[in-house]
Amino acid sequence: MTVKIAYDEVEVGTELPAQTFPVTRATLVQYAGASGDFNPIHWNEKFAVEVGLPDVIAHGMFTMAEAVRVVTDWAGDPAAVVEYGVRFTKPVVVPNDGTGALIEVSAKVAAKLDDRRVRVDITATSAGQKVLGMSRAVVRLA
Repeated sequence: MTVKIAYDEVEVGTELPAQTFPVTRATLVQYAGASGDFNPIHWNEKFAVEVGLPDVIAHGMFTMAEAVRVVTDWAGDPAAVVEYGVRFTKPVVVPNDGTGALIEVSAKVAAKLDDRRVRVDITATSAGQKVLGMSRAVVRLA
């Protein structure tokens, strides 16, 4: 893959196309199998409630991965992301109602850096609450 966005064509404030990612209980089971993270807070409602959660919650790393997809889709190459970090602020609660939850993600270029890199600030929410804080990616552009 190659980066499809040229550094010289990007300005601070450029908004990336927003995306919404659905999360169901089936999604969590699939992610648990792929990641090896079978913590019961991600699949057992009774256990999740017993430990003080409102319901089953999505894996933090899953939420983080979904959020950065806005950046990788925009750049055209996942390898263009040279740094990425977040703080987990709220869990993504995934009810067992056949619909699940939505992770809504927007992002914008916050700074132009040296070496054809930009810093992208990412906002991820679910059920009207910010689920990631200080979510930032550094991307090397063409």
